[in-house]
Amino acid sequence: MVPMELVGVRVELPSNTPIVLLRATEETEPAEEGLMLPIFIGGPEATAIALAHQGVEPPRPMTHDLFAQTLDAMEVTVERVVITELRERTFFAELHMRSPGEAKVMSARPSDAIALAVRLGIPIYAEDELLAEVGYTESPDVEPEAEEVVDDFKEFLDNVNPEDFA
Repeated sequence: MVPMELVGVRVELPSNTPIVLLRATEETEPAEEGLMLPIFIGGPEATAIALAHQGVEPPRPMTHDLFAQTLDAMEVTVERVVITELRERTFFAELHMRSPGEAKVMSARPSDAIALAVRLGIPIYAEDELLAEVGYTESPDVEPEAEEVVDDFKEFLDNVNPEDFA
């Protein structure tokens, strides 16, 4: 498994499709350093991830906030998120959790798992085989400025329609 960090949420143009972008952390092997993993996600999930990543506290708990609070109330700790595979153009992830005396692994959509990880401050990993299949290396001078990413995402939110997700 390769430790990953959330770079942010971007909007793929011209399709206006949100993407969550993960990057291998500096703690990885030199061959994996800077390896990127883009995952196409839905608009609501992109919003949930972006808001949490930017530290925005909504006036009322969003779904992922409520889930995090529920897990805490039930004394369940999420230890890590693992992006496991890409099957038939769909990414899969797992939540590795622990309750008193018991460890559990639950299947999850990567977008939900990442939204939860950002809120809880837990590590995100990707399987080596997945990164070998779909990961890529981006040169440091190509990465857009944070303001550009935020502006692209705001433009996406301004132009998205419920019919886009039907």
